[in-house]
Amino acid sequence: MSRTEKIGVAIALLLYLTVPGLALPQPASVNPGAAEYLLQTGNTHFQAGKLEAAIQVWQQALQQFRQTKNSGGEMQTALRLGAALVSVERHQEAIPILERGLTLTQQLQDGVAQAQTLGNLGIAYQSLGNYASAIATHRQAGKLMLELGDRRSLGQVLTNLGNIFEAVGDYSNATIAFQQSLKIAQQTGDRMGESVALGNLGAIYANQGKDQEALATLQQSLDLAKTIDYLPGQTSALLNLGSTHHALRQLESAVSFYQASLQLARTTGNRQREAEALGALGLAYEDQTNFAVAIRHHQQSLAIGRSLNNPEIQGQALNNLGHTLFKANKLAEAERILRQAIQLLDALRPDLTDNYKVSIFDTQLHTYSLLQQVLVAANKHEAALEAAEWGRARAFAERLARRIGGKPRSQGANLKPQASTLSPALRPIKMADIRRIAKEQRATLVEYAIVPDDAFKFRGKQRGRESELLIWVVQPSGQLHFRRVDLKPLWQQDLNLAKLVTVSRNCLYPPFNCQEVAAPAPSATQLSVGQTAKAETATKPVRRVNPALHRLHQLLMQPIADLLPQRPEDQIIILPLESLFLVPFPALQTASGQYLIEQHTVSTAPAIQVLALTRQIRQQRPEQGIRDRLTPALIVGNPTMPTIDAQELAPLPAAEAEAQEIASLLNVKAITGRAATQQRVTAQMAQASLVHLATHGLLEYGETLGETDLPGAIALAPDPLWPKSHTTPNGILTARDILELRLRANLVVLSACDTGRGRITGDGVQGLSRAFIAAGVPSLVVSLWAVPDASTAYLMVNFYQKLLQQPDKAKALRSAMLETMQRYPRPLDWAAFTLIGEAR
Repeated sequence: MSRTEKIGVAIALLLYLTVPGLALPQPASVNPGAAEYLLQTGNTHFQAGKLEAAIQVWQQALQQFRQTKNSGGEMQTALRLGAALVSVERHQEAIPILERGLTLTQQLQDGVAQAQTLGNLGIAYQSLGNYASAIATHRQAGKLMLELGDRRSLGQVLTNLGNIFEAVGDYSNATIAFQQSLKIAQQTGDRMGESVALGNLGAIYANQGKDQEALATLQQSLDLAKTIDYLPGQTSALLNLGSTHHALRQLESAVSFYQASLQLARTTGNRQREAEALGALGLAYEDQTNFAVAIRHHQQSLAIGRSLNNPEIQGQALNNLGHTLFKANKLAEAERILRQAIQLLDALRPDLTDNYKVSIFDTQLHTYSLLQQVLVAANKHEAALEAAEWGRARAFAERLARRIGGKPRSQGANLKPQASTLSPALRPIKMADIRRIAKEQRATLVEYAIVPDDAFKFRGKQRGRESELLIWVVQPSGQLHFRRVDLKPLWQQDLNLAKLVTVSRNCLYPPFNCQEVAAPAPSATQLSVGQTAKAETATKPVRRVNPALHRLHQLLMQPIADLLPQRPEDQIIILPLESLFLVPFPALQTASGQYLIEQHTVSTAPAIQVLALTRQIRQQRPEQGIRDRLTPALIVGNPTMPTIDAQELAPLPAAEAEAQEIASLLNVKAITGRAATQQRVTAQMAQASLVHLATHGLLEYGETLGETDLPGAIALAPDPLWPKSHTTPNGILTARDILELRLRANLVVLSACDTGRGRITGDGVQGLSRAFIAAGVPSLVVSLWAVPDASTAYLMVNFYQKLLQQPDKAKALRSAMLETMQRYPRPLDWAAFTLIGEAR
């Protein structure tokens, strides 16, 4: 839980009071009722610390300046009044006054006043949850401060901009902004600014789990704030020190810091900090099982948030209250409160860019997860699945709906009209829609959710260890089943689910040493609730059993084995979450060594709602025969490789042979070598019904990007006519480039390394797969690791041979895997690929 300090409001006002502008006589020399007299009287009240008196007088002055059409006087009064209203946290009243003042500063060409006004507007916008406008105005303010050479004020703007970046979950840019602000404060001798910057950096470190760095930096901030007697800085530092100690389970120290922060907040009249300290204390009392006192603190915090009209504070207070009510077993009340919280959180996102929708959603996942837990505890399994769906892939679904330009036909969910033109908001999916989708897909839907340990219930994007797995199974008939799996036994082996997934992937490579994850099958009570899952038959293994793949099978598939279709050709659509996106589901093994792909036809999707949207994309395409669906085809193999970081990528001769053979099957010409330039490939891609790219996937290309950038790229041939002004390196087709395309392809196959990987967020995997689907592709085949050249070529040719015989892509991929398994027995060679989206 981060409480960053916003500076620049009162400071900006004091600075502006000294800025040359309207020449004002002293109060004694003018008519006591005149606007000029009232303006100067307000100044006197403000400098004496009487903010409310100053506000009242300035309101009268503003009215008189408007009546006399005195633009200079109106501007100066509006800026003082607006800044003072921000100082006392009356942001709703401040915004129209500051917006009018901003217009006047532009008309009067007063750059200093304009910059200060933009800064205060940004703070007001953020406090009301209008993050998009806050970011835009602070960036304008920073640009003006830079042009004016006002470095101290620039440092203040950077601090406030960092606050917004943190609020939307962009910790990378927040850290940069705070570090720059700290440097400027130290260079200009701004000790207050230095204290604030240190406090904000400490809060960011805490949100990233860097607890020791956080403690050291926050202590520096507190010591400096005490030295200069800066009470707001002390309040924030104490609060953040408390939350860091709380996360370290040092509850007594945490409570002491929280109480000191609360006392200072009340002394200084800082209601936002008071609300946050009350909420933090409420969580501490909850940990002491003092639920009545905890609830009272959360209610007080919520009341302050409502009085400030601050949705961020209200959302946090509702989340905390819901958590305490859940722990107190007041399930109905907890559900009501958490639904209110989610409604507020949803309202914070509409005007944000897609990137910021993703990053802010990562800071809000705890609330969605908590609602699922409450509903499960109340045995409301249908409502819990609806909540699980609403808590995943929100930005992805909204972007896809925008691309489609209509409402999802299969789910009956309308696009609610919004004031913003950036993103329509999808209504929450209902159980009736989910059942209909399962029937339309003729598939068994398996959706997973992960319940984290409570260690970081209030700490930004941090997640505790996975303590429990929730599994919903929706059969094609529409029948819903629910199971849960206890994951805490993994902790006894120094494992968690994410680590087990990583180990299972590493175990695919020689020397295949992963015995440390082997364990007896969990008991029936660990596996299920309400029904005992079918136990595996421990027959003599027919092939080598990979312990990690077997352990994952025990956790993910064995608990629901009795619910899955009996016929191998019947499809299962898996809806993973977090680390489960990296699970090689086809290679999961039973005790007898049988692979999941031998038992079932599997594909994946990021969410049921996304699955409904990809189906709508397919339905918008004309009905065609099997071969017509695949033509015109763009087949690319082994381009002349580009140079990255002064190193040319290695050629892939088997990829070229793969492309040639697939092109021959489809009666087209493959594009290989120097001909496969980015310009040519993207031009043909726009018209192709099938896109097959056999080249290098560049997962590592995204490693240096910020957390709001889209990682991943495809290697293509360098273009000799590549413009030097282009920001993307020659021969690199990035996920960002793909995202901006409008594709008509029914199927895209990325026959390359790691094309299904990326940055894993609450909104799904950010990378190439997301980019292609968002560009309008309903079906995508991608890989989960660095695939071998020869076996991949063999698998892909088999895939197209099967696809030309029948239209079901999932069945074709399964057949190709089984065929490849005969020649290349290692899962490493055949299990990397997965179908995302539509099977038909």
